Amino acid sequence: MKRVIKSNWCWLMGIALFMAACNNSVNKQETMYTCPMPQDSVFSDKPGKCPKCGMDLIPMTDRAMHNSMNMTDSTQSNVKAYSCPMHPQVQSDTAGSCPICGMQLEKTKSVTEPKAVSLNTLLKPSNQQVIASIPMVHMMEREENIEMESYGFINYDTRQTGIITANFSGRIEKLYVKYRYQKISKGQHIMDIYSPELMTAQENLLFLLKNDPDNTLLINASKQKLYLLGMSNQQVNAVIKSGKANYAVVVYSHYSGHIHESNGAAMNGNQQTTMNPAASTTEELSVKEGMYVQKGQTIFSVFNPDKAWVLLNIFTGQAAMVKVGDKVRITPETNPSKDFRAVINYIEPVYREGNKTMTARVYFDNSISKIPIGSQVKATIFAGDRSAEWLPEEAVLSLGLDKVVFVRNGESFLARKIETGITNKHLVQVLSGLDKKEAVAANAQYLVDSESFIKTN
Repeated sequence: MKRVIKSNWCWLMGIALFMAACNNSVNKQETMYTCPMPQDSVFSDKPGKCPKCGMDLIPMTDRAMHNSMNMTDSTQSNVKAYSCPMHPQVQSDTAGSCPICGMQLEKTKSVTEPKAVSLNTLLKPSNQQVIASIPMVHMMEREENIEMESYGFINYDTRQTGIITANFSGRIEKLYVKYRYQKISKGQHIMDIYSPELMTAQENLLFLLKNDPDNTLLINASKQKLYLLGMSNQQVNAVIKSGKANYAVVVYSHYSGHIHESNGAAMNGNQQTTMNPAASTTEELSVKEGMYVQKGQTIFSVFNPDKAWVLLNIFTGQAAMVKVGDKVRITPETNPSKDFRAVINYIEPVYREGNKTMTARVYFDNSISKIPIGSQVKATIFAGDRSAEWLPEEAVLSLGLDKVVFVRNGESFLARKIETGITNKHLVQVLSGLDKKEAVAANAQYLVDSESFIKTN
């Protein structure tokens, strides 16, 4: 009997010890501690302080522990089996092609696979190598239709510029142009000039006609001199008919357009002076009645606003792509509805003073559109097709003069400098520094710390 009681007692003790061990295990599982700040992701099996923020660790409930353990599984279950190497946002459960670029979808690497990161990788500075799990893309080779944006402005076509000059020295008796940019027409009366030289030439002709009418050689020579001094055939005939020399000779315009005062048009007595640069911003003319003009002096320039050209700024990186004959769409910023098509007619072979861009000229007829001279324009240049290797614009980080991508290196990303070409439709041309088989971060900005300076090898 004692032996049976002793045996039962041993069984009871064993069961009690087993239950105590189970309780201990449950209690240990339930007494996990975490930081109140979830973003710190600090967990411990005993109370203490958070090593990141210094706050006291708090016990975790069963539900919180369960959610924390299952968060990764829930996230991983949403990852699709296939994605596009150029557009990682395109994902699918089945194989197929990308609806954006047409490339075949590639199988996504399972995120449930264990990822081992070496200590050497962890110890590298964060401005040189980054450990992250973000979408990746590969460099893609294909033919792209190149469209480049450029900016510029509308200006007068200087090939159509006319000038009004003084063919003889004299004094301005009457001026019919009152302000800058005044519109004039061909044949319009511009000014009356008194010239002693012209008066003498007229009197010589009248003297020959009166005293030696048969001397046609001298008479024709006198007429020719008046023509060379700027008088028209009609004016010379009027002098012969009236028998009197004109005191002042009328100067007419041979062009239509807007009046612009020429540099050096301002006079003071018989001395020519340089026009004040500030005068170009006012409407007042420096040429006045009573002023003297010199023989051969340019008094006014006439610009025709109906004959204009667009001056486009071409950056150095685009210069190799742009050529004469390329089609272009011009959109005036003042009136976008008046956009028009044209071609590049000329590319200036030099840089203009103070500019770091080359200038392309686009000639056009402004008689219908009537776009004001000086209007800013936006242009789209169609430079044809080009086959090259491309990366999405978001994958390339600009560091001023350098361009950087983050190349996949095991389970981390390594910053690498690359040589780039043009940017077209949010794609960047890669010239060197990257292999087709290498994967890079789809968005380089995600791997940049605001306080870091990127270091490349």
